Amino acid sequence: MTSQTFAAELQWRPATATDLAFARDLTCQNMLRYYIQHDLLWQDEAFDVAWAGRDNRVIVHGDARLGFVSLSRDARALYIRELHIVEAFRGQGAGSWVFDQVLALAGLERRPALRLTVFENNPAKKLYSRKGLAVVGRDECFLRMQCDIACANR
Repeated sequence: MTSQTFAAELQWRPATATDLAFARDLTCQNMLRYYIQHDLLWQDEAFDVAWAGRDNRVIVHGDARLGFVSLSRDARALYIRELHIVEAFRGQGAGSWVFDQVLALAGLERRPALRLTVFENNPAKKLYSRKGLAVVGRDECFLRMQCDIACANR
C-alpha cells in the first residue's frame, strides 16, 4: 500500500473518555526522551487536566488507532497542542494528513493563524516547516511556530 493510499483511508473522530489512556501513554512514549533531555517533569495528571479542556480527535485506519491530535482555540489562532502518531505508522503520511485536516479546519473556522510549540530538537519541526509554519519565537527548549491561514489557503 502506498503512502497516498494509506493516507486516503485515514479518518479522525472525536475522542472519548476511553481514549484518554491511549493518548496519555502515546504522548509519554513519544515525548519522555525530550522531557529527560530538557530536565522537565512528565506528569500524567497534568496531561489529563489539559486533555479535559481541549478538542481531542483520534486518528484511525479502520479499527486501529494510529494517533491523536489535541486542539485549542482563541480569537487569534487554532493551536495544535499535541500531535502524536504511533511509531509503527510514522513515515506513511499520517502526520501530514492530520496536519492538512487541522489546516483545513482552521480555514473553515476563519482562524487567522495555526500555531504550535515543538521541542527545538524534535524532528517533527521539519514536517511543520514543509507545511508552511515558520518559527516566530523561542522559549527555553521550544520553538513557537505559526502559519498565517490566509497565506496557506492561496
